[in-house]
Formats: sequence, C-alpha cells, structure tokens
Amino acid sequence: MATYCKSRFQSFRRFTREVMVGNIGVGADNPLRVQSMTTTPTQDIEATVKQSIALAEAGCEIVRITAQNVQAARCLKEIKRRLSSEKINVPLAADIHFLPKAAMEAVEHVEKVRINPGNYADKKKFVIREYTQAQYEEELQRLYEAFSPLVLRCKELGRCLRVGTNHGSLSDRIMNRYGDTPTGMVESALEFLRIAASHGFKDIILSMKASNPKIMIQAYRLAAARMDEEGFHYPLHLGVTEAGDGEDARIKSAIGIGGLLCDGLGDTIRVSLTEDPVREIPVAAELAERAMHLWQSHASLPNLSPAFDSIDPYDFNPREICSIDLGADCRIAPDQPPRVIANARRPLSEYSQISRDVLSIQDRLHETIVEGLLVALRDTNDLEHLTALREALGGALRFFVIEPALDFDLELLRGFETHPENGWMLLQKFSPEEDSKLKQWMRFARENGWILALDIMPGDLPALEQVLRPLGDKDLVFTLTQPDSQRHPTGTYRALAEILREWSFKSPIWIRNTVDNLIELKDSAGGRLLEAAILTGGLLCDGLGDLVSVETEPDMARATTLTYNILQGARARRTKTEFVACPSCGRTLFDLETTTQRIRHRTGHLKGITIAVMGCIVNGPGEMADADFGYVGGAPGKVNLYARKNCLEFNIPENEAVDRLIGLIKDHGKWTEPEQPAVLAKKD
Repeated sequence: MATYCKSRFQSFRRFTREVMVGNIGVGADNPLRVQSMTTTPTQDIEATVKQSIALAEAGCEIVRITAQNVQAARCLKEIKRRLSSEKINVPLAADIHFLPKAAMEAVEHVEKVRINPGNYADKKKFVIREYTQAQYEEELQRLYEAFSPLVLRCKELGRCLRVGTNHGSLSDRIMNRYGDTPTGMVESALEFLRIAASHGFKDIILSMKASNPKIMIQAYRLAAARMDEEGFHYPLHLGVTEAGDGEDARIKSAIGIGGLLCDGLGDTIRVSLTEDPVREIPVAAELAERAMHLWQSHASLPNLSPAFDSIDPYDFNPREICSIDLGADCRIAPDQPPRVIANARRPLSEYSQISRDVLSIQDRLHETIVEGLLVALRDTNDLEHLTALREALGGALRFFVIEPALDFDLELLRGFETHPENGWMLLQKFSPEEDSKLKQWMRFARENGWILALDIMPGDLPALEQVLRPLGDKDLVFTLTQPDSQRHPTGTYRALAEILREWSFKSPIWIRNTVDNLIELKDSAGGRLLEAAILTGGLLCDGLGDLVSVETEPDMARATTLTYNILQGARARRTKTEFVACPSCGRTLFDLETTTQRIRHRTGHLKGITIAVMGCIVNGPGEMADADFGYVGGAPGKVNLYARKNCLEFNIPENEAVDRLIGLIKDHGKWTEPEQPAVLAKKD
C-alpha cells in the first residue's frame, strides 16, 4: 500500500487538486479553510440567515446547512438570496442524509452538497446478511443509478461534492463485508468516488469522521493512501464528529485534526462543538494557523524520514516496553495506563506549598491524581527540603522525579534516605560530549536502585550509542524537552522511538509538554491546550507514550486536570464518563447544549462508560456501537434510549428522559453514587 504522507517526522503538505467551493479554493496551495454548520431549523429562514452571517463575520469560510428533506432544501434558495442581499458571499454547503431527492433540490441553490455514503442510498438497520459477489455487484449498480444524477447535475452546474463518511452511519452492506472499521469507512467512500470518476467528475472533497480520534486518524490515513493508489488526489475535510462540548471536545478535536495536520493531511477543517457554532471558529482558526506555519517552515527542508517506520499507521498497536516499578501500586508496564507526572514549578525551599498543591489535587480531583512529582534539586540545602517534602506527602505520592542541577554532586545523594513506598527517578539532559558523565549517572542509578530518565535528542543518540547499548535498557526512561530543529515535536518523539527500536531498547518513553515543545504562535490558554493535545494525544494514538506531563500551565491543578483529560480524549486512560455528543444542526430534536450539560452533571462521575447524546437518528444508532448508553432524539419532544446498539425505550417525554437514562444505567449494573471528596490531612 502507498504511504499516506510524505513524512511522519516533518510537515510536508499532501498534494491535492484544487476544488472550488463557490469563490473559495480548497486544497492545492490554498490556505486551510475553516468551516462550520448552522444549528437553526432550516425552514426558519430568518434565523438561519442570521446565524450564517454571524459565522461568516467570525471567519467561517464555508457554511453548511442541513437539508433533511425536500422542503428544507427548497429553503436554501431564499437563504442564499438573503445572504447575497446582505453582501455575504460565503459559499453554502447542503448536508444530505437518506434522501437523494433532497440532494437534487439542494444542488440547484448552493455551491456544495455533502452526501453520506452510509445512508445516501443505503440502509442502516443492523441487519446481518452474507452477500454473494453477484449480490454485492447488484447493490453497487443500485448505488450507481442513485448517485449518478447528482454527479451529472453537479458537473453541469459547476458545483462540488463532499463525500463524507461517518463511522457511526456505515451501511449494513459495508458493515457485513468490512465490519465497523476504518477499512469499511474508506471502502464506503471509494465506491462513490469511482462512480463520480466514471462520469469524469473530480470536484470532490472527502471526509472520514468518527467520534473516536484513534479511528478517525486511522481512517483518514488509510483514505489518503488508497486515494493515491487509485489516482484520486482530492482534498480532505478534517473533523472529529460528535466531539461534545467544553475542554474535552477541544482536546478530542486537537488530537484528531492536529495530528493529521502534522502529517501534512487536511485542506479544510471543522471543529464540531455542542455549543454555539460561532465558538468553533477560533479553535479551528488556531489549528489552521499552526498547521500553515509548520507547512511553510518545513517546505524547504530535506526529508529526514528514516528508511523504516515501525508504527503501523492504519492499526493501533502499543509500542512494546519493559516493566518498571514506580512505587506502591504504580508500574510502567504494557498492561498499565500511562503514568502522570506533575511539575512542582516551585523551588524545593517552598516544600510546604508544594505539598499543599499536591494534596489539594488529591482532595478535589479523586482519580485524577499526581502520581509522579518533578522537582528541581539545586544545592545541598534542597536535600533537606526534599526530605521534608517526602515526609509531608507521605503515601499520597507514588514516585518522585528529581532533576539535579548540572553541577550537582551525585555523591551527595548516596546517603539520601528514600521512602520504600515511593519510587525515585533521576532526570538529566545529556549531549554527545558528556559520555563520561552519562556513565557516572548510569552507574549511580543502578547501584542505588533509582530509575534514570535521559533527555537526549534523537540526533545525539548515535554519538552515545557506545555508552548506552552495552549497558542495556534496564530501568531507563527516555524523554525530550525540545524538538529537533528540522522536525515537529511529534516527529522528534517518533524518531526517538525508531532509534530505540533499532537498538532493541524497550525503555518507556515520557512525553513532556514543555515550553520548548510548543509551536503555538501566541501564548494563550487555548493555544497551550491545543499544543498539549496534539503532541501527547497524537503520540498516544500512535501507541507511543508511557509517562506524560503537561508543564506549560502555570498551575499544577490545571496541568494535572489537562493531562488526564488528554489521556481520556486519546482513549488511553479513563477517569470519568466519556461523552459522545453531536454539535447540533437543523435536524436536532432538542436543545443539545443544555441537555448534554444536564446529563454530564448527573452522570459525569461514572468511570469507564461512554454516553452518547445525539440530536437525531442520522448517526445516533451507529454511534451506539461506540457507546454504552445513548440518548437520541426520536421525535419532537421525545427521546429514545439505547444500550449499545439496542433501542430499549422509545418516545420518552424529554422531561423524563434523563431520569430514565439513569434508570437504564442502573438496570445494567453500571451506576455508582457520586463520592464526596475525601479530606486529607495537610502537613507543613
């Protein structure tokens, strides 16, 4: 199979043809385009026009509007006319599900039509059926007959199409042959691309959306590779669908969209939030600005990709690592989640405040605790402060990470009394000229039972190979505090993993989000969040990362919360309820934003379960495959409740639905009562 990108270590933009959406060029050398979708009922023309204007004024370059039936599609004509009269020339895209007749009406009025290959002319009833090849070919012929009129009309009118596959709405036919997989998503789209190609139509944009960033990333990668094989150089529309609201949604979107942008994939993006759609625009614009900066700065660089890349980009397989004990009930191991380290961000002389910071997090955040604490050791006085800190924290901490000053005498640590409940790790940065110092640190760590974390640039590792390889990978951890000048941070960690593989080293990797690892163009809380999610989340979705830390936040509690939220977003560690919530549109049958918040308030303490909150049935039943329980709009004011794929309660009045959902969770043995925060004694 063709590779999906030019480099996984640098940002070289993928080549695509240009597709015009009205007056907006997508792909080729055009800037990354930002788009969103209205949430008003399409038949409410005045409200839809008003929201479209607000989106355009916020920087939205393409506005999508649902056309759930022919009547809604007809409204697009008047919406377009009113926007033009207001001198708003933003291109419009019609969102079509189920009804080819609605698509044929919409194409007369707007510049772009989005169809979902999972339900445009197919069915989703979870029917199990074995297809003979002849039967499958008959189904493809039926698709050809249903889709061709739209293709021909687009060609005649100069419109473009988005073939938008959703993980939650694959057809029964695709599910029966390929399963609920990225391969099935890609094959579903390719069937429609081939039909369009048979008519000589090439003005197509492709998307592969899923609520799970891992699946979304794999599907887009596979789509890019398969399109290249078949000569379809179409632009990609990136998005994590049903991402939800708040910080969690921004994290999921950054993991999925930002990770692909690092690899040079993506030409237009939408950040799907269960919020006012205007709030999507700044997040998408920041991701686009960051990617364009990377692409432009890397364009003239030589390709530094290694001859072999051990990561399978189309299937998640965690990197094989050796086990390391980090204290009581805390290990780094293949069967363990990534461990969380917090940076004290204070001198050890402030040990009383450091202990209060840590203990307050353990009080307030329950499962999102500080497991490892990074502290700087500057002089001999700090040894006394470290002892006091250890005593103040007692068993509240799993392990310490000590970073001595460059001129600190390691021998002073030999008499340091460690605590048997805590693991102890030394962190130091080494350059190629410091091979003798590296030997000294390795000897000290192994003689005293400490773990050694090495901060060494991948380009410097070959010069230290003669020292490191004979000593082996026992009780070693590798990390990076800044990227290679010719790679992005994600690519630098990937390069590190490849060198360790070449050496047969199974040492764990610690992903550090430091100021030096930022690519953000302006300092902001939102920018730091996106950067941390892209680096940590993207690597975790590649199967890399055994310890993680976010060290760009000024507050330890904030940094710890963000770290755990990124782990949850990457599906690497669950410490709270996972919510899959669609961003709302004109099809939505209840107020998604307030409903999602209400459900989160009642169920957010449940660990290890996923709840989907869906406005209508388009993706609802399909996303139940990725959720334990579902709350789906069935009719105006009515809700259907699901357990996995099975709809167990129909047409529940909306004012009863949250209580009934909780009852359903209880019936399945998944309910626990919310705990009250435990009060830990504070020690000075």
